[in-house]
Amino acid sequence: MKKFALISGILLLLGVLLISGCASSGKITFSGKDFDGKMTIYKSSMCGCCGLYSDYVNKESNLKVNIVSLDDVSSVKNKYNVPENLRSCHIAAIGDYYVEGHVPMEAVVKLMTEKPDIAGIALPGMPAGSPGMPGRKDGDFVIYAINHDGTHNEFMRI
Repeated sequence: MKKFALISGILLLLGVLLISGCASSGKITFSGKDFDGKMTIYKSSMCGCCGLYSDYVNKESNLKVNIVSLDDVSSVKNKYNVPENLRSCHIAAIGDYYVEGHVPMEAVVKLMTEKPDIAGIALPGMPAGSPGMPGRKDGDFVIYAINHDGTHNEFMRI
């Protein structure tokens, strides 16, 4: 069992190293033949923190970020069937997934490295200290994996 855990840990580390070029550039580098390196962020035209989140993604990664400002973002959230209780102020599409809210890049890297059979991930609400939000972080950010049927479970804590 220990051998399996060690091998799993090494494989995960190799995946993270392949998907991120943090050591050399300071930015997370996304690549892969099955991923185009694009993220589309759908944000409210009235929301400043959504713009700050977009700036964060641009600063922290090499993703090609496309920002779409809308009067009402709920139509996009409805299209992706994001559960009401897990919603935030903006949503992003990346590869075959969605990313709801102020999700740290560590969770996006995990999502795109592991490629689980889920619809997306979410950090509900607008927690202080999360990427794009002012204030100090007060406790763990709990990011949820949302299954295709709308059920959810913890994806990771940061």
